[in-house]
Amino acid sequence: MSAARSLTELLGPRPRMTLVITEAQVAEIWVEGRAPLITIRDYDWGETDPDPCRDGDGFPFTKINWRGPAWALGLSLYPPEKETSMAQPDLKHIPLDELRISKLNMRHGRKKPDVSDILPSIRESGLRQTLLVRREGKYYGVIAGRRRFFALKEIAKETGKVPLVPCAVMTEKDAASAIAASVIENVGRLPATEMEQYEAFKRLNDEGKPVEDIATFFGVTELLVRRVLALASLADPIRKLYAVDELDRETIRALTLATPDQQAEWLRLFESESERAPMGRSCKAWITGGATITTDKALFDLETYEGQVTADLFGEHGVFADVDQFWEAQSAAIAERIEAYRQDGWRDVICLERGAYFHRWDHVQCAKEDDGKVFIEIRHDGTVQFHEGQLTSAEDRKRQQGSKGDSDAVATAIRPEMSGPLAEYILLHRHAAAQASLAASPAIALRLMVAHAMAGSALWDVRPFELRARKDETQASVESSKSVATLAEATAQTDALFNALNVNPVLRRNGDDYRLCEIFSALLAMSDEEVLTVLAGVMARTLEAGNGIVEAVLHVCGTDLSAAWKPDEVFFDLTKDKRAINAMIGDIATTSLADSCRTDTGKAQKQVLANRISGEGCEANPDWRPGWMQVPPTRLVAGAGSPPADAWTRVAGLFEAEAEATSDETPEAQQDAA
Repeated sequence: MSAARSLTELLGPRPRMTLVITEAQVAEIWVEGRAPLITIRDYDWGETDPDPCRDGDGFPFTKINWRGPAWALGLSLYPPEKETSMAQPDLKHIPLDELRISKLNMRHGRKKPDVSDILPSIRESGLRQTLLVRREGKYYGVIAGRRRFFALKEIAKETGKVPLVPCAVMTEKDAASAIAASVIENVGRLPATEMEQYEAFKRLNDEGKPVEDIATFFGVTELLVRRVLALASLADPIRKLYAVDELDRETIRALTLATPDQQAEWLRLFESESERAPMGRSCKAWITGGATITTDKALFDLETYEGQVTADLFGEHGVFADVDQFWEAQSAAIAERIEAYRQDGWRDVICLERGAYFHRWDHVQCAKEDDGKVFIEIRHDGTVQFHEGQLTSAEDRKRQQGSKGDSDAVATAIRPEMSGPLAEYILLHRHAAAQASLAASPAIALRLMVAHAMAGSALWDVRPFELRARKDETQASVESSKSVATLAEATAQTDALFNALNVNPVLRRNGDDYRLCEIFSALLAMSDEEVLTVLAGVMARTLEAGNGIVEAVLHVCGTDLSAAWKPDEVFFDLTKDKRAINAMIGDIATTSLADSCRTDTGKAQKQVLANRISGEGCEANPDWRPGWMQVPPTRLVAGAGSPPADAWTRVAGLFEAEAEATSDETPEAQQDAA
């Protein structure tokens, strides 16, 4: 439920104000058909008023009861043509050091902007437009006004003072409006890339905004929104290539038509040193497949097929010689599958036109018992995909609203039965009772906690760890590690528990109330053992990297790092400190060998180390691991900074009585190499 809708239910419909414009001035003001009493809060006068009023934040203002005509106010603001659904913000002054750029801001994470054009004006006259912010933890996130924020930081650096910044504070729950505000703020100034539009539009779509509302809100066509959202069908590596301008627009649009298998094959070609991936128009032709259809696409039994199949000596599959005869047999097999679905109880089976694409982003999963449908997607290359348990987004909204019969009928507005204060009173008492019940029900509380960790809420801000190494080699090494594969296997097993209940298990930040309850309901249906398995997987995927908690987990779990990792080529390439390399030689061999190699180049010493591991001219030692990759970790050079050893030293006393002494044990101190 949106924040705006909640306020309407609590406080009743918002009063409607009408401004009568004559000769570009506000001549009359009406509220619900009556001329209102107008009260002005003048903060300019309040600064020098000897007896000022003060607002909720303590700022002084002068209260003026306006008795003159409306036109005398000097207002010339035209009413907007269409009121948006964005929740109305509160205005307050916030210290600059309590502001951060929100991750909902469209340009979060980009380099610092050029503010030289607005800096002189702000330095002389201050801000003339408030920043749009929302509470995010202990700080406020800037949704709109990123350049003004950086200009204020420059001024604060010059003056050494922390200014109070006028801000419009949005509700924490209204994430969709926050994303929309950021896009509107940025669209008119700097040209946004298509990937930036995709990230913003998709988050709005995930918040429940339909395509037509997104298009209307930003003043663009529905076709543009659908084209941008089509990027959701792309694999993450392809989107990353597009984000860094490795792919042109024509190629990326062609790839949105590709199946997951085709995208994987295209990526293989793109990364290959001997083959070339099709680009531009060639990419679209490659995806559609032309008239060549291979035998792996057949839904029918090849042994009963009467047509001719041509053998492909250079491929894994044969090729149908007669395309028309193939489609005759394929269509008959599809018809059998449709009849089987209907007999199995599916409400509707929709077979798309050959070549038409099933847009996953515009559909939601829905169980067969809840009127879910089956969509059949047929590609020109013979591929047939069956998408079971799907509804279009529009159908899903109607289903959730319980619309039956004439869905276009407009219900008569009914005044809420509770006033705002009464509703707050009732809801807070119910909340207190729920808190007390949870405190006495640990099994239920455990499931609810897991649901919060998966879906998030206004008070829970949890997100999965994203592997983003600075070097591609490190990224590839970790992604191909045994540990990552083990976690992926465990995640697939826990995902299956949710999929069996027709619930999407993907982790999201600050999900809506319905999704939180959906996951909570699924967890209630699981056994304690299954819930603990889910909990372990969620905790593993949300574990932060590079800190003391990682070392604590390895210690208390008794992790065998030698089974999870061994020195690879990337490790040797990245290890450049000759002191550390020499210490490793002394550890795997002898101190005398290390001393004899001390003046050798780093490359030569690494070769000695590699030979000792593999057994070149000596006994092999494949289980050897450097002190950095032991539990607990140890530093190789006395007194030198070592992130894993330093992290363990900070927390060791909490987990092991003698850990402090253990963490300080190092190989014999090594002197700097010549």
